[in-house]
This record gives sequence, structure tokens and C-alpha cells, in this order.
Amino acid sequence: MSARTKPSLYERDFYAWTSEQAALLRARDLSSADLDNIAEELESMGRSEKRELVDRLSILLLHLLKWRFQPGLRSASWRLSVEEQRYRLADHLKDNPSLKATLSEAIAQGYNLAVIGCARETGLEKKAFPAKCPWPFEQIMDATFWPE
Repeated sequence: MSARTKPSLYERDFYAWTSEQAALLRARDLSSADLDNIAEELESMGRSEKRELVDRLSILLLHLLKWRFQPGLRSASWRLSVEEQRYRLADHLKDNPSLKATLSEAIAQGYNLAVIGCARETGLEKKAFPAKCPWPFEQIMDATFWPE
């Protein structure tokens, strides 16, 4: 953008831009809509949904690892965190069923983050934990599963 070019509404006021674009789309005025930026924002929203899946998995796996590797410190807080994340994950996948196709990758990413967090929180070395997630998704989500 040159010094003389006025920033677009997209650059100046994202909220106003979203309202304007929604109105244009509802009016079916595609010729006036900012299609390139709309497409980019939609793709960004999809990436956010995947990040949410990885984040939820990492929190759940962190607590399952702590449960497994620090049995003497098990607490209601850890148990409730596991239950909460299982609920949130199930809800997220219900809202975004196509994310199920990315579960293997998301579990791998979430597990790597969980190991880092668990090493930080427990003081154990990262190498104390399995190199790959030891539990399949179905087991991770099973309300009766508590790693021993």
C-alpha cells in the first residue's frame, strides 16, 4: 500500500468489514463483496477449529499423562479436567464432524504439546513419556478409562 492509498475497510475496521460483507452476501450482491478476503477469513476459521481440536486434545492428554505418571498426586481437579475436556472434545466434534478425518494428526500434535506441558508441570524428563500417544482416540474419550 502506497502512502497515498487509503487502507481498505478490511484493514481499518475488521468488525465493520464483517458486517458489511454479511449484508452484501445476504443481498446476493457478490459483485460488491470482497470475495478474496471472505475466502481467506473462511479458511482461517477452519484452521481455528482444527487448532481448537488440538488444544482440547493436548489438555486432555496432559491430564491423562499426569494421572498415569504421578498416581500419588491424583486429585479431583485432574479428574474433573479430564471429564471436562472429554465433554468439550465430543461437543466440538459434533459441531465439526469433518474434523474426525484429522484425528490422527491432531492427536500427534496434541500429544507432543501434552508431553512438553507434563514435563514442565511434573519435573519429569520428556523422555520419561512414550514417544507417541499410547492410547487410541476411542480410549482417550472413554469415560471409564483412567490410565494406570
